[in-house]
Parts: sequence; C-alpha cells; structure tokens
Amino acid sequence: MALMDKHKQVKRQRLDRICEGIRPPILNGPMHPRPLVALLDGRDCTVEMPILKDVATVAFCDAQSTQEIHEKVLNEAVAALLYHTITLSRDDLEKFKSLRIIVRIGSGFDNVDIKAAAELGIAVCNVPAASVEETADTSVCLILNLYRRVTWMHQTLREGTRASSVEQIREVAAGAARIRGETLGIIGLGRVGQAVALRAKAFGFNIIFYDPYLPDGVERSLGLQRMATLQDLLIHSDCVSLHCSLNEHNHHLINDFTIKQMRQGAFLVNTSRGGLVDEKALSQALKEGRIRGAALDVHETEPFSFTSGPLKDTPNLICTPHTSWYSEQASVEAREEAAREVRRAITGRIPDSLKNCVNKEYLMASQWPTIEAATVHPELNGATYRFPPGLINVAAAGGLPGAGPGVESLVPGTLAHGIAPVSHPPHAPSPGQPTKAEADRDIPSDQ
Repeated sequence: MALMDKHKQVKRQRLDRICEGIRPPILNGPMHPRPLVALLDGRDCTVEMPILKDVATVAFCDAQSTQEIHEKVLNEAVAALLYHTITLSRDDLEKFKSLRIIVRIGSGFDNVDIKAAAELGIAVCNVPAASVEETADTSVCLILNLYRRVTWMHQTLREGTRASSVEQIREVAAGAARIRGETLGIIGLGRVGQAVALRAKAFGFNIIFYDPYLPDGVERSLGLQRMATLQDLLIHSDCVSLHCSLNEHNHHLINDFTIKQMRQGAFLVNTSRGGLVDEKALSQALKEGRIRGAALDVHETEPFSFTSGPLKDTPNLICTPHTSWYSEQASVEAREEAAREVRRAITGRIPDSLKNCVNKEYLMASQWPTIEAATVHPELNGATYRFPPGLINVAAAGGLPGAGPGVESLVPGTLAHGIAPVSHPPHAPSPGQPTKAEADRDIPSDQ
C-alpha cells in the first residue's frame, strides 16, 4: 500500500514538473474564488451567464487590445471568449497568467496564434456551425447582386434617373446577365462552401470546386465537379466564391497573378477572410475591366471604409462590413455554444472534453488538470474589467444596454469609443484549411 502511495506521489511530482512553466496551477477548494471567465471584446454577457453562472464568475472587458484589459483578468482569467475584433499574438497570450482555454465566438480563428497558445498550454476552440446558413445566404445574395446588378440599379434611381423607355432601361440595366448555364467556382468546400453549392444549383449554376483537403468521392456524393488545381478552377469559372479559412499558406490567394488566370469579365465574391484577396490587385483589375464586378464582406483592414485604402474609388464593387455571419438567431446560438464549450472545460478535462478544439494536435500530451468550481459569488457575474484608473460604477448611473439588473460594471468614465482598425496578420491558407481545421473553412468571422 505504501509502495502504491509512493508511486502516485512520484507520478504527481513528475506531472507537476511537466506543467511547470506552462500555466500556474489552478487553486481549487472552498477557500478560493471560482474560475474567472472573461468576454474580451464585448460588453454583453447576458447570454453566457445562465450557462456559466453556477460554475464560474463571468466578466466582460469591452477591449480592442490586451492593453485595455484589466490586470485582474490578465492574472486570474481561466477562460476567454472573443469575437474577431481583438487579436491575440504570442506576446498578448503571455500576458495571461492563468489562461487555460480560448473560445472564438465564430468559426474563424486567424486572430489567435494557436501554435503559441498550445505551447503556453492554452486550448483554442471555435464555433464552426452557428452561422453556416447566414454566410451561405449572404454569399448567394452577393452573387445574384453581381449578375442582376440590383445594387447599381437602386443607386441609379436614388440619383434621380428615370427609365421609361426600352432604350433607357437597357442603359440602366446594362451589364445584367442571365444566370442559368453560368459556372460558379467555389474555393474551399467546407460547411459554407457546400451550403452555397446547394443553393446556387437551384438558380441554374454549374458548380465546380477546388479543395485539396477533401477526400476523394465528396464531389460524387454532392453531384459537383472537382478541379484538380486552383488554376483549373479559375480558368473555367464565370464567378469565383471564396470559402476557405486564412492560414499561413494562402495569404493573398487572389493576387495579380491568379486574377490574370481568371476568365475575362469574371465575378469575385469573398465572405471568408479579407487576407485572402490582394485588394490593390483587385482594385486595378476592376478598373481595367479584367474583373467585371466584385462583392466583399471581409477586408484586409477592418472596420472597412470607402474613404481610404486601396479600394477607394474602385468601380463595380459591393462591400459590406463583415456581417455575412450575422442573424439574431445565429448570434445567440454561437454565444451559447461558446459558453457550453467553456463549461465543458471547467467541468471536464482539457482538451479531452472539448468539442471543437482547433489546436489539439499542438498541445502537449501531458495530463491536464481539471478546472473545478468553488464558492459561489453571484454578485460578480457580469462584472467588467478594463482600465484600472478612473473607474466608475455604470450600473448606478443606469447600467449598460443588455447588462441586466444588478450587473456590476467597471469601465472608464467614457463608454463611447470607436473600434480601432484590425489589420489581419499575414497568415494564409491553401484553399480550404487542412483537415485539422476543416471545421473553420467558413468564416466567419465575427465573424
């Protein structure tokens, strides 16, 4: 018996040495506060709180960088929830002293350095399924808009143009094209790519796709035509739609060289990630007429503005502000699933209990400690931590929208602040993420 106890002690010491320097141990037991879960770049955690309030303290930071995050969160947060408006590099991740899990509320995770996170002992998860329908519907909407030129006709009427004769109608609707028989090329046949293909078929498109990471036979099960190379797809497509995630292999997948491989007068749609498209090359191609029209929901620098950047004064271009993922239902579903993933981490084991861990293969093969809840502090749920100096109690002055009664809110004296432009890091994917990240081939972004 004594020998078994000694063996367990040695094994425990060995495990402690493995974990030493990765993350400090989480203190469990009734004498310590419950795990702290922080929503980094949002100010409303009313959806997450009902799922987590019995096992964790939930706080929000409303930050756009780690410099805006309160020291308490950096020191004590065990889990972090985030959208696409904050970036976590290795330097940012090293500021967190107790972090065990990051959950991206959405499918894209290119704003988190997942390899560095794994080396620091932090699991990174995403929510790949919540906005599949919304992103696919938006993609098809943009494709139809390019073919039928609805946006430009609307603008023409708003500017006072009247189209009463056949000749005037021809002039106003010039460029509108028939869809039936056109070839739609999809790059990245993940969840959203497949949903777009099924929808586009109903409009009479011939569908082809390129995705080197899908197993053979997928094209037959879906009744689609597979292209062996990206060049083959570009040559044969009348419209190209991007549905792959952004990684280190495909930054500026659409550039001056690949644009020249596209058919003269083809359309381009991107609802995936802004870094996939070289905006300078796209702007030049649109001005020269090599590309007939383009529709972008995502951009290299966000938030996007027509008043600056390479797309300023570019003709035949539709832009939306990274909203293809959004509907009220999808937003709530994504937040609920993200909170459930955090709950699985707290009540189970990391990474074994996680449903959508995207850096699992990078994590060390050591046994991970279980995160346990301790005493209940319901008054702390929904608290916010941001700048230490000049804090005020907003709840006493009316509170924040959606925060609910009794939510403690500690924020700077001024709440209104613009979202700083987020320049996507130069990561880049091969069209369609490797199998390990196949779930995130869609985007959303958030995103």
